[in-house]
Amino acid sequence: MGHAPANGRRLSLTVAPAARAWEFIVKSKKRTSSKNYLVQGSILAAASIIAKIIGMLYRFPLTNILGDTGNSYYSTANEIYNIILMISSFSLPLAVSKLVSERVNRREYRNAHRVFLCAVRFAVIAGGAAALLTYLLAGFITKYVMSFELAVHALRVLAPAILICAIVGAFRGYFQGYSTMVPTAVSQVVEQIINAVVTIVCAGIMYNYGMKLAADNGNELLGPAWGAAGGTFGTVVSLTVAMIFMMMIYIGKKDTIKAKMRRDHTDRRETRSEIYHVLAATILPIILSTVLYNITNVADQGIFNRVLRGQGYTEGQYGTIWGIYTGKFRVLMNVPLSLASCLAPSIVPSLTAAVQRRRRGEAVEKVQTSIRFTMLLTIPSAVGMAALGGPIIRLLFPSTKTGLPLASGIMQAGALMTIFYGLSTLTTGILQGLGKLKQPLINCAVALVFHFILLYFLLTAANLNIYAVIYANIFFAVLVSILNGLAIGRFLSYRQEILKTFIVPIIASVIMGAAAYIVYSGVNRLFGNTFATCVGILVGVIVYCVGLVSLRGITIEELAEMPKGYLIIKFMRKLGLLR
Repeated sequence: MGHAPANGRRLSLTVAPAARAWEFIVKSKKRTSSKNYLVQGSILAAASIIAKIIGMLYRFPLTNILGDTGNSYYSTANEIYNIILMISSFSLPLAVSKLVSERVNRREYRNAHRVFLCAVRFAVIAGGAAALLTYLLAGFITKYVMSFELAVHALRVLAPAILICAIVGAFRGYFQGYSTMVPTAVSQVVEQIINAVVTIVCAGIMYNYGMKLAADNGNELLGPAWGAAGGTFGTVVSLTVAMIFMMMIYIGKKDTIKAKMRRDHTDRRETRSEIYHVLAATILPIILSTVLYNITNVADQGIFNRVLRGQGYTEGQYGTIWGIYTGKFRVLMNVPLSLASCLAPSIVPSLTAAVQRRRRGEAVEKVQTSIRFTMLLTIPSAVGMAALGGPIIRLLFPSTKTGLPLASGIMQAGALMTIFYGLSTLTTGILQGLGKLKQPLINCAVALVFHFILLYFLLTAANLNIYAVIYANIFFAVLVSILNGLAIGRFLSYRQEILKTFIVPIIASVIMGAAAYIVYSGVNRLFGNTFATCVGILVGVIVYCVGLVSLRGITIEELAEMPKGYLIIKFMRKLGLLR
């Protein structure tokens, strides 16, 4: 009896730490689960940045091969291709991801796999039909819709890519539905590497072929036109490689997929007709909102070309202006913009799961964190483009001479597009993840009407040329962001935190922009533009990180939760920027 208290004390001393340890593990698992969508989004964003950088790098030699006019043919074909892809199957990954995620959260693994199989069949039928129609109607579209007839060669070469991309999208959506972005991320990087090599090689070969035709026919535009066609062949080859890669991943995971299906003891089995019905009901609103959101660039080019042609510009002149806008500014803008584009598909399955489980608090946290994360990255990117627009253009496009002032002006004027297109893309994905598929469609339709009215006024009455396109696009993205934000607040009954999401990043970015420009100006006098631009960007990144931490826009704990965050903290401590 005398030893009982001692044993009791020993037991309590043993159990208490164990209980605390178990409590810590449970909390850590919950925290890890709640942040998983951000980690997966970061993985996809990192891969997308690598892919965008590769895509940006190969555009430099491609621009040197094709020139601004050839770049315009290349961009025109890609814009038309993207719109047709959106109509046919571009929304497939998002829709499949959402439907698979719903079934996985209910542990209906067989139904999840049936969704995937139906999606593949849908991709083959819809993608194949769209590819065939694109090839047959390419001449009509480029001549009568876009007023850019010689882009027909590039568009016809791109046609098979519509079918291939649809199939790839079904595979990517299936894996994303299981909240794993790694197959998508790796396939994107592989795709861009192949694309870069094939595009440059084929563009050079076909440009020379076009110049031989030009010598016979006396039409100097045939060289850029056929060069653009050679460039688009890189997309077809790279997507084929990506499709083979995704199929190999699927075959490699077949045993795991079968094991999950064997553990599926649910009685509910969906038929093909039910799945196709749900798939169509999910895809249609996403298709319409995606098309409305992305059709602006194609419609803008059609309006821009017609107005400028009416003002006395030749096809070569307005083609050169549009080539600078799409081949330089939008290529650079798409690098930071890809962050929001990647975070959107990663948040859809996690939000879908939170809605299924009726966890409003979890959904609110995901929305707040994803918006804040996007702003932390897009705001400094926009300020950096405005501060060092001209130097960046001279660094990346050294062949640009006569068009340098215009390219620099576009970079500075269009910087805000990065922020608001990033925010509007993300909030559209959030609404889709919440199951509000029609709301982004309504918001985009409303914004698009006002966008076209403003664009036509700025082109004709104000005579702003390409700047009319920039200002109208900024207005469109701002309006979509506001309407989406109001809708999200209404559905979740929450308001986005302002100070750390917007105000602190803006202040830190303004300081960063000033520091980067001052350093660039000083170094440029001694070492020239290339070295000065690199130093200015590096200094800007460091100043922004320090400013963000100093103003408490982000804590060390939040940095640590980011992928490889401990490396960032270690680096900043070595530089003496953190205690």
